Parts: sequence; structure tokens; C-alpha cells
Amino acid sequence: MAPILDIFRALGDPTRLRIVHLLRAMELAVGEIAQVVGQSQPRVSRHVRILVEAGFIEKRKEGNWVFLRIDRKGPVAPFLDLFDRVTPSESEALWQKADLARLAAVRNDRAHAAEEYFAEHAGEWDAIRSLHIAEAEVEAAMQALMAGENIGRLLDIGTGTGRMIQLFGGDADQVTAIDRSPEMLRLARAKLPHEGAEKYALIMGDFMALPLGGHSVDTVILHQVLHYAQAPEAVIAEAARVLDVDGRLLIADFAPHEREELRVRDQHARLGFSDDQMGGWFDAAGLDLERAQTLPGGELTVTLWLGRRRGGRVLSMDGRQIEGRLGA
Repeated sequence: MAPILDIFRALGDPTRLRIVHLLRAMELAVGEIAQVVGQSQPRVSRHVRILVEAGFIEKRKEGNWVFLRIDRKGPVAPFLDLFDRVTPSESEALWQKADLARLAAVRNDRAHAAEEYFAEHAGEWDAIRSLHIAEAEVEAAMQALMAGENIGRLLDIGTGTGRMIQLFGGDADQVTAIDRSPEMLRLARAKLPHEGAEKYALIMGDFMALPLGGHSVDTVILHQVLHYAQAPEAVIAEAARVLDVDGRLLIADFAPHEREELRVRDQHARLGFSDDQMGGWFDAAGLDLERAQTLPGGELTVTLWLGRRRGGRVLSMDGRQIEGRLGA
């Protein structure tokens, strides 16, 4: 922990107070902060370094960008309560309001960039979607499978455009979204809600080596991601590693098919998965396959597989409970 004098020195500068105030609202890149406060990136970076050293914020490199967020679990967390307990002066209230207005412009920039990307790649995605049941029906089936239990700490692996965190994030206590593409993370970040953004963490990482500790999440989702994996069983094992006891893993992907052009054109490493394959991989990873649901429609069949880390209930394929709690 930084010496207490360093902590107060870090807070004793108007620009650094503005930075903390902005990061309490949402995660931001250094360049975005510079845009809001109207200062150069090198100058903002110096302020950021002081706040990092004092333990107020943490930074994370994502491609060529560096993103910052409040370190709410760090030793300076009690100091952050001051921002809610102390009534700002008239002048402080004015700059806070002005900064939040400029922050809205940053949100708009993100949304505009996302719209441009979607427009550019819409044809590619539509070509695949046309081969299977409507995505709205897939999402409804996923929500039905997850209903009845708390989402808790959610991990979305391969978040892509962030649709899964839109779908399930509102009901989660904490949300971590991982993707190895900085572009995809920027698209997902544009969809974060204005309220409660502090519970979302978007991280660049790989599904073969998740940057999380064991037993750290309650729900893991892999939506149309596993077919990109050269070793799907290793991805499932890694997801199981971070799941807490009784945690759930939901996979949405294709049943076996012979659309070889998806391998060549869209880099699909696997042309779908069978229930037997998935059941074996779940079992090897310490998961019980509770339910498998097929969603036929078009030339491709989407299948949902729901598993639970051993120590919880075991359900039959039609959802009936057939065993009680197992030993961990």
C-alpha cells in the first residue's frame, strides 16, 4: 500500500480528481481522458502514473491502447467513499457536470465506431446467420436455460461484439468479458450501460489461458466461440478451472456439419460438435452435463450445452433432477 501521504498527494490535484471522477463513471483509455479534460496525452499519463502508484487506479494494455479503471478492491477503496460522502462545492459541481457531458461525447464516438464496423462486416455475419435458426430464438433458449438461478459473477469468453454481456450482464453481480481482439473489445465496450458500468471489466486475453484465478466466477458463457479452437477440450478445461463449485458453463455452438467453406472462409477449426464429444470433455474437466438442447433450422443446427462444476445438482437431459449434491 502506498504511504498515506502519497495517497493524499495523489488526490491533491484538480486534474487527478477529475480523472478519478471520470473513471468512477466508466473505464476509459488515456486518450479518451485527455479528450475530456482537454489536456495532452503525455500530461494525462503523468497524472495517471501518480494515481496508479497511489493505488487508486489500475491500467491494462489492450493492443495499442491503455485502458484505466478504478481499483475498487485495492487498499485505497475507503478513500473512494469520500466522493459519495462529501458534497462538492459549486465550482466542483460545475466541472463535474461539464466533464460528464464531454464523457457522453466519448460514448457517442465509441457507438459511432461500432456502427461503422458493423456496417462494414454485416454481410459476412449475415451469411453465416442465414444458415441457422434466427439468433433471437437462440438467445431466448439460452435465457430459458439460465433462468431460475443467479448469474452471480459472469465470464463471457470470446465476447466479440458484447451481445452476451448485453443479454446477461444486467442480472449479474460482476461481469468479465474476454476477447483476444482489441477491435472486438472496443465494440463491446460501446454497448456497456451508462448505469452500473463499474461492474464490467473487458479484458484482452486468450481462451486457452484465462487471466483469472480458480473458483473466481459463477457462470461462464461460450457463444459461437468453441469452433475456433484447435483444442476445444482444453478451452472447456480452462473454463472449468475458473468456475466455482456449483458454477455453470453454457456453450452455444453448432452440431456436426459438413460446411467445409466455413473452415476455409471463416477460419472455423471445428465443423460442429456432438453431444458425446461435449459430454466427454465436460466429464474430463470435472463438469456434469446437465442439459443439451438442439435448435434445428436451416442448414446448420445450433446446440446448447449446459454443464455444472461437480458439487452441485445433476439433471437429466430433459431438466429433471436425478441426484442431489455430490462430493466436491
